[in-house]
Amino acid sequence: MFNNTQSSSRSFQAIRRALFTLSFTGAAMCTAMMPAVANAAPPAQQKTQVPGFFRMKLGDFEVTALYDGYIDLDPKILKGASAKDIQNLLARMFLDNTPGVQTAVNGFLVHTGEHLVLVDTGSATAFGPTVGAMLGNIRAAGYEPAQIDTVLLTHLHADHSRGLLTADGKAAFPNAEVRVAKADADFWLDEQIAAKAPEAAQPMFKLAREAVAPYVAAGKFKTFAEGEALIPGVVVSPSPGHTPGHSGYLFTSKEQSLLVWGDVVHNHAVQFARPEIAIEFDIDSKKAIASRKKVFADAAKNKLWVAGAHLPFPGIGHVRAEAKGYAWVPVEYGPIRSDR
Repeated sequence: MFNNTQSSSRSFQAIRRALFTLSFTGAAMCTAMMPAVANAAPPAQQKTQVPGFFRMKLGDFEVTALYDGYIDLDPKILKGASAKDIQNLLARMFLDNTPGVQTAVNGFLVHTGEHLVLVDTGSATAFGPTVGAMLGNIRAAGYEPAQIDTVLLTHLHADHSRGLLTADGKAAFPNAEVRVAKADADFWLDEQIAAKAPEAAQPMFKLAREAVAPYVAAGKFKTFAEGEALIPGVVVSPSPGHTPGHSGYLFTSKEQSLLVWGDVVHNHAVQFARPEIAIEFDIDSKKAIASRKKVFADAAKNKLWVAGAHLPFPGIGHVRAEAKGYAWVPVEYGPIRSDR
């Protein structure tokens, strides 16, 4: 038996040596037969970004952030601090300001189960080739513009309302009712007010009138007064100052709430840390600052989800109170979860 065991061991060792030799020889042959690609050039760089949408659950609602593009804003339009202070705040967040600070333009699509609601429509062609991706990203997110039944505008500035139109000037959302605060419509759509405005501001009035014109003609443009009910699960949250009727919209489902706040913030690096810093686009900067401070305090206290038109995409997150000022806490990318 001992001899048999030794014989088996020797046979096993011989088999291992043979297999090793065979595998080494085969690997060498395969290597020799492989095409010489080590020095080949890689394919061309793609130079495109992924589609601009991001989804999250809010109770039974589904929220889709939509990227329209970006605008480079000159930091000189921020008012209420020295240029050095503003540059330091930008540098602290590693923000480049050449040729300007890259500033996102976002919209938000909320599926309530009963309604498909779009808050703000982007810029379309109003500010050049770096914006205007809203319609394409709605489709990339799985919807068609014709399926949207309600468009809520935070205000009538062109980077929020001009996306109401297609490239040929028709209604981009043909089945939607468009709503905006009466105070904003009374200001931006009044030709007498426009005529008295500074010449540099008059194009903004014209862009607003043109944006809503197809909906006015179809009887689908309606204003609302403060406190007026819109649709179930949505409450108007007035924040005047940036424009006369500037408004956010508070969406609530199963005790979870998201405030889509429009232009409460234009620059996250500066205005969270220093809420008293305004922007020259504000119609009434004192009111805008007061609104921003109130919104920040409420959002931090109540731990609201918030969504901003000019926050870095997807523009959704929380506001955290600091010893001095506030901080922006962006949403974490992840799967769509129904257990939260």
